[in-house]
Amino acid sequence: MEEKKQKVLLIKLSSLGDVIFNIPLANALKDAGYEVTWLVSEKGIQVVKDNPCVDRAILVPIQKWKKRGFSIESFKEYLAILKELRAEKFDIAIDSQMMLKSLYWMLFCGAKRRIISKEAREFAILGGNEWIDDISYTPNSPIVLNYLKYAEHLGIKPEKINVSLPPRSDAQIKKIDEILKGIDSQKPLVVIAPATTWKNKHWNKDSWRNVVDSIYDKCNLVFTGGPNDSDMINYISRNRFINLAGKTDIMELMELFSRANLVMAPDSGSAHLAWATGKPAVITIFTCTPKEVLAPYGDSSKYVALGGEGLPCQPCFKRKCRLKRNIDACTNFPSPREVVKVIDSLIF
Repeated sequence: MEEKKQKVLLIKLSSLGDVIFNIPLANALKDAGYEVTWLVSEKGIQVVKDNPCVDRAILVPIQKWKKRGFSIESFKEYLAILKELRAEKFDIAIDSQMMLKSLYWMLFCGAKRRIISKEAREFAILGGNEWIDDISYTPNSPIVLNYLKYAEHLGIKPEKINVSLPPRSDAQIKKIDEILKGIDSQKPLVVIAPATTWKNKHWNKDSWRNVVDSIYDKCNLVFTGGPNDSDMINYISRNRFINLAGKTDIMELMELFSRANLVMAPDSGSAHLAWATGKPAVITIFTCTPKEVLAPYGDSSKYVALGGEGLPCQPCFKRKCRLKRNIDACTNFPSPREVVKVIDSLIF
């Protein structure tokens, strides 16, 4: 008689990058024989749903609830999801979000063992009944390895970092085929995703422009971003090349990145998504966040992190610069020349 699998609930709601960093943890749990359910918000649902790392993905519509504001309807939806979770009778719940927005799910999900790190913030530690040491206590440890400490706590030691993504549909593949049909197949494809949600994570837009001016004749250039990033991209590109700002969803970006030779971005969901596809080289530009922790993990000849050094305040990990003079100085590093040199070494 086959032994019944233990059920694990993984609570990691957002952001896109953090959700991607947890995929190796989900794979480690699944490979060890657990049945894995992932509780995720809108920001990460597309990379979790239909991903082989999970048996089931449950959406928590946080963005919809925020937009709607407090309402009886939202509360009913919350209770319905909670009822669904409790009906699963989870053996284990892991809270790798470790913040207030995950506390309620952790506390009331009904799991027998509720595991969380001692470094949890915003009272989230109260949701656990089993605690592990700080997952980021090792100086400069890559975040992917940090999250795997939850697996290690359960006696799981994965032999490799297993990053998986959901398959793309025929329609998504066809859309990217159409976008790229006019490019020069003899030249490498370089995708630049210059924007992210933190203003001071952005590299200086004139530096981006200088890099584009240095490489455009040697490659095919495609720019990606959200609906509000078009003006930035038009400046950087001088209104040339393919600008996909606001024109692709996460699944379509996966397909685009999987066709690229190189993706360049700041520390952002785009950089981490490109890494997760396993195909392109990735240059990630760091300003206020620690590259030793958040850079794409793996082959240093393929994944290159630049910036994030040379100033005494780096990395500050703050959304807003605290300097009174030379504000946002970190956004001016690295130099365009340094970036072009790395590009040449990777694809030319």
